[in-house]
Amino acid sequence: MSDVTDLLGLHGEDRNSFYVRCPCCYTEKGKHLNINLKKEVFRCARCGEAGGIFDLYALFTGTPREQARRAIIERIGVYQPQIRRSEPEIRPIEKPLAPVAARHKTYMGFLSVLSLSDEHRENLRNRGLSDSAIARLGYKSMPMGSGTALARRLEERGLQLSGVPGFFRTHAGEWSFVHQQEGILVPVRDIGGQIQGLQVRLDNTTHRKFRWISSGTFSGGCKAQGWVHLAGEPKERVILTEGPMKADVINALTGLTVLAVPGVNALTKLEEALSQLRQAGLQEVKTAFDMDYCTNWCVQKGYNNLLRLLARMGFRYGTYVWDPRYKGLDDFIWTKLKTELEK
Repeated sequence: MSDVTDLLGLHGEDRNSFYVRCPCCYTEKGKHLNINLKKEVFRCARCGEAGGIFDLYALFTGTPREQARRAIIERIGVYQPQIRRSEPEIRPIEKPLAPVAARHKTYMGFLSVLSLSDEHRENLRNRGLSDSAIARLGYKSMPMGSGTALARRLEERGLQLSGVPGFFRTHAGEWSFVHQQEGILVPVRDIGGQIQGLQVRLDNTTHRKFRWISSGTFSGGCKAQGWVHLAGEPKERVILTEGPMKADVINALTGLTVLAVPGVNALTKLEEALSQLRQAGLQEVKTAFDMDYCTNWCVQKGYNNLLRLLARMGFRYGTYVWDPRYKGLDDFIWTKLKTELEK
């Protein structure tokens, strides 16, 4: 059970038993699902969901119960448990990152064999995206089946898996794909429209909803980098915001070109992207981060670093502000558009 909770990222202070939020009856007000490591069982006091090791894995990943054992074995085969200080640290060998053209080709093939659930489609529609925009952007649901079978299909197509974040070698030496919780896969594209990497917007979580698809800690895997995402064609002016999905929504609703960093404090790849956009004619940058930057000192620190970068690079820049009742610019725009349509 402890191996499985480590795989799922479920932890507690008590070594024998602890509580987590139940994905079946999720509530922000409390944690009702108890995991007993000693007895290797779990039970939710709120909805009654209960079972053993395989049931827990199936519950949190969406894997069919009959496939849970195989999925766990595949992941345990390359999983590195916490190593005692007296023992030498053994790290899996990480593959170098493949060129972006190769990653794009593989990710396009990968997304082509996936589908988008009705629940995820409705979520995207509620953000203002049309079905045609969803199809154009390539959003899909995180696969919940066997990552090994999926990787095998891609290999049969002649696609490169080495050096592509998300893919790794199992203990048996087969290629597989990392298993995450359910969520929406978001392609992160460069200024040429090529997919550099993938993010997943996780369901049933309030903290760190957006996470990189990465396999750097797995044998033969490769870690994701903090890539910058461009929504729309390079133009003289761009809006700079946080998060690829937010950028895609703003672009789809307004037609404006939007550049997105992974976070206001994640600016590692930004200068390179801005330099490339300058060559394509970029002159002015308008920042549009969530309105909590006005009150969150940590966000303010990153925002000030951003402004210094823009000034140093010689860009004209300014900041968009809107009604603070709406956290993001995408929320504000979509609400206003819906109001106009209802009139």
